[in-house]
Amino acid sequence: MFLVVGLGNPGDEYEHTRHNIGFMVVDELARRWKAAGWRDKFGGEIAQAKDIVVLKPQEYMNVSGQSVQRTQAFYKVEPSQTIVVHDEIDLPFGKIRVKVGGGHGGHNGLRSIIQATGDAFVRIRCGVGKPDGGKEKVTGHVLGGFSKVEKTELPFLIGGAADAVQLVLEKGPTVAMNKVNADR
Repeated sequence: MFLVVGLGNPGDEYEHTRHNIGFMVVDELARRWKAAGWRDKFGGEIAQAKDIVVLKPQEYMNVSGQSVQRTQAFYKVEPSQTIVVHDEIDLPFGKIRVKVGGGHGGHNGLRSIIQATGDAFVRIRCGVGKPDGGKEKVTGHVLGGFSKVEKTELPFLIGGAADAVQLVLEKGPTVAMNKVNADR
């Protein structure tokens, strides 16, 4: 059993923001896998496709670890069998990287998951770029909408991140890191 988590914030006001790229990617995966309909459970929305549970925590980014931990416990999924898809300001828009373990890098969703489950999960880091103007601009950037140019590139970012998740599931994180991190 695997758990694929997309990070984002619940609510219509956040739906089309950079911070919700994780939700967008798991929506694409659920579509590809023809996952059973979304239902509310464990503080999130879940769907299941065979031996993969897809989760969109609905308790806001900074406490998303609670939903991840409850879902892992119910389905008996180890942290190493968990893949978290999230926005990454330290990567240019459109870049994708696969990583296992590590720190949170200031990302509140990752911080919450690490506190709740440890850091052994696989990450699919989706580059959303860093704003000009320093740290005080980060919140507005990640909670802001995509530029016109980014909107045209967004389907490629979502598709590429979904492909990276599938590669992790099919070939393992090491193969995925070698391929995805070298390709992009």
